[in-house]
Amino acid sequence: MSFFDDPDEEEKENLTVREMLTEMKDISEVAVDLAYAALLFDSQEIGAEVQHLSSRMDVLNHEIKISMMLASRTKKDAVQLSGLLQVAEGAAAISQAAGDIVELLELNPKGSPIVSLVLKEAEEKIRLLTLSERSDMKGRSLEDLSVESETGMRVIAIKRGIRWIYDPEEDTRLKEGDQMVVRGTEDGFERLRRFATGAERWPVYPEEG
Repeated sequence: MSFFDDPDEEEKENLTVREMLTEMKDISEVAVDLAYAALLFDSQEIGAEVQHLSSRMDVLNHEIKISMMLASRTKKDAVQLSGLLQVAEGAAAISQAAGDIVELLELNPKGSPIVSLVLKEAEEKIRLLTLSERSDMKGRSLEDLSVESETGMRVIAIKRGIRWIYDPEEDTRLKEGDQMVVRGTEDGFERLRRFATGAERWPVYPEEG
């Protein structure tokens, strides 16, 4: 998504309050998933991305406050805008919490069961899958596959060689050897695992006519 690269000053000025709130919502969602993934896979790289997102959130929170102060001309305006500020503060708090989770990477000795103890009771789990050369998922986009609707699993990150793709766009095409960080239920993971390993072909539905 676009928020992984900081926009320049002109782009910041052109962001509307709606766009900033939307971006803050997106960041808060993916930051929590990535924070747990960082712990689960003991990844400093993913942890660094969470901290980057937290910094971006701080910028957006500051910008949205300025925009709302400029827009508020009366007490009535201020009351109406206060609700939006609470939404922004809530998203910022979630992002900050994700940053706090990542700090456990420094405190948690390698091999400690802390992550499994925290996550074992969760209905949705974060897992890692590698796309096999036998899988017919390769070469196709996430939109074409409709991974989430087909399996219930959300692809939150992809490691391709030494490169990470965080919160991949719908037009991202999968490649052989891609390591996908996914979130969902055990049943959904098992279904996606069969497709990713090539044990099953991706389902093809007849076109409606």
